[in-house]
Amino acid sequence: MGIRVAVAGASGYAGGELIRLVAGHPEFDLVAATAHSQAGHRLDVVHPQLAGLDLVLAATEPAALADADVVFLALPHGQSAALAAQLPPGVRIVDLGADHRLADPYDWAHYYGGTHAGQWTYGLPELPGQRELIAGSTRVASTGCYAAAITLALAPLIAAGAASPADVVVVAASGTSGAGKAAKPHLLGSEVMGDLSPYRVGTHQHVPEIKQATGATALSFTPVLAPMPRGILATVTAVPARGVDPRAVLAEAYADAPFVHVLPEGAWPHTAATLGSNSCHLQATVDVDSRRMIVLSALDNLGKGAAGQAVQNANLMVGLPETIGLSVWGIAP
Repeated sequence: MGIRVAVAGASGYAGGELIRLVAGHPEFDLVAATAHSQAGHRLDVVHPQLAGLDLVLAATEPAALADADVVFLALPHGQSAALAAQLPPGVRIVDLGADHRLADPYDWAHYYGGTHAGQWTYGLPELPGQRELIAGSTRVASTGCYAAAITLALAPLIAAGAASPADVVVVAASGTSGAGKAAKPHLLGSEVMGDLSPYRVGTHQHVPEIKQATGATALSFTPVLAPMPRGILATVTAVPARGVDPRAVLAEAYADAPFVHVLPEGAWPHTAATLGSNSCHLQATVDVDSRRMIVLSALDNLGKGAAGQAVQNANLMVGLPETIGLSVWGIAP
């Protein structure tokens, strides 16, 4: 018997990807998967890509999850905290929602609303010292998808004093799976195909998380919905604080990071290269006209941006190598 794992919110896109990763993990045993409206349905009916997994989705209740060693919470924002509070203290929990990411109650109230549930260990292992904190925690808050792409591009530059934290501008495009699986008119194929559309301009909820994780003090963020199922491509620009090569700073910071790849000179990240993987691809340069640093970051929003990141954190929490059960390489074409 391996490490017993349960997934709450298994009917969504992130939940389905979690099930796929857990089912293929050499040390994890999937013992429960829960849902709300889809409770009582067979897993392979809700997720046809998981044909052969003989499991029926249970209702999302503490009793269905309490016997697991590790519980993944892939629930809508604001729903994780109450459920987590009802699980035994010894159960390791990885929350894919935002409930426990933010340190400041004001930021939570301003961007999400409601009562702040408190901060857990932040689940981005590539930040300095974070691997050790995650490994010693029983409660970990995984990153937001945009936050993962942008933080990996920006944090080392600010930490090294190479980029000013006071003037960061980001434009990032994301696939439609980032909006969840619930039926919404603006996500219909006929609305999305052949179109790029900005949303939550200047008000996106990942802004305080990104500032908290990177040390940025002013961030202008424009998210864009792209006509593709999954993937994020972020363009991050900042003012150099001193004359250094941003690519060299990133290469040094991630020299030992198995899932973060600073691409060779002249190669630029693109979303298709990261699909199905837990990797983030980076490239950096300095604009010849404005002299701003430019970093391009690509990842799979359901991989390194959600389910893959969560499994990476869980691996560390149970004392396994962080790479086990995860792919470094994407799927093509």
